[in-house]
Amino acid sequence: MSKQPGSSTAAGPDQPEVGQRAPAPVDGTAAAPEDAGRPAYAPGTVVLALVAVGWLAAMLWSTRAAINSTAAGVTAISLSAYALPGVITAALVAGAAVALAATNPLRRATLRFLAAVGAGLLVGLAAAVATNLTYADNATTNTIAGTTAAAAIIGGAIAGARNARAVGGLAAATLAAQVFVVLFSRARDPLSDLFGAGDTQQSMLDAAKWVSRTESLLAGLIAGLVAFGYLTWARRRAARRGALATELRWPAYLVAGAGPGLLLLLTEVIIRIGGRGLLELAAALSEADQVAQTALGTSRVDNGIWVLFVGALTALVAFGRTLGPRPADEEDEPAEEPAA
Repeated sequence: MSKQPGSSTAAGPDQPEVGQRAPAPVDGTAAAPEDAGRPAYAPGTVVLALVAVGWLAAMLWSTRAAINSTAAGVTAISLSAYALPGVITAALVAGAAVALAATNPLRRATLRFLAAVGAGLLVGLAAAVATNLTYADNATTNTIAGTTAAAAIIGGAIAGARNARAVGGLAAATLAAQVFVVLFSRARDPLSDLFGAGDTQQSMLDAAKWVSRTESLLAGLIAGLVAFGYLTWARRRAARRGALATELRWPAYLVAGAGPGLLLLLTEVIIRIGGRGLLELAAALSEADQVAQTALGTSRVDNGIWVLFVGALTALVAFGRTLGPRPADEEDEPAEEPAA
């Protein structure tokens, strides 16, 4: 019997009843969500922004305290050059975290990017003004203020990326790695003795190299685990709330895990461009200072590369362990023959 218009026969198996959501396709792919194409919501961004801003303030305060504890002159210049990388990395994370919190409710990509850059600009201006008001008025202060502002703006631009959850994982992982590095500084001397640091300069250099590699390895491991943890939490939180968001795949975990290392390498680029004058001034103090600045620059690059690869590998391995085998019905189901 043919169906007449307006008949009350039940809907076919491929046609949902009125008011019901269409079932997922039989091939296992998810149905297209209503908000497809919109950036997914990143959880915990307000807390992340507050922690990042607090960390930036702590780095600026510790740098100021170290400089003011010494007599004005060559020692202050050396300490400023030594502390600048930590301040720049903190500014990158603070700009990204604040911008992410400010743009999280937004959905239009262009508006998100512009608002993210604006939020990073506000963080950079606030940090620069605070630096100029609390530090001594000299060229070193201007260098720290200028490079900090630039780093915050760049961090805000990074937060304008489409995958907000990956940026959130990147920021959380970088913060965790930086906190670990500060705490690890207390273990450097015991580890130097453990790695055979003696009275000769060569033995001290070899021990310092192994200490630096140990620090980079552990920092990358922590960064990868924190990135994986954040993205897993974001996915489960979205699932509990029934949010229609695109499922995170391995590139998001790769970016979040490698992000801290990328930010460290970006920090080095910013320092060598914006802080070049300060580095050259510190290197010109003496021959020993020149050797030290060259060694520190090389060590920072090596550290960034180690954190990048270890963090990315850790996040990918952790993500891979969550993947189960394909369902048996999908593996054994023969391919459907095309209709004649």
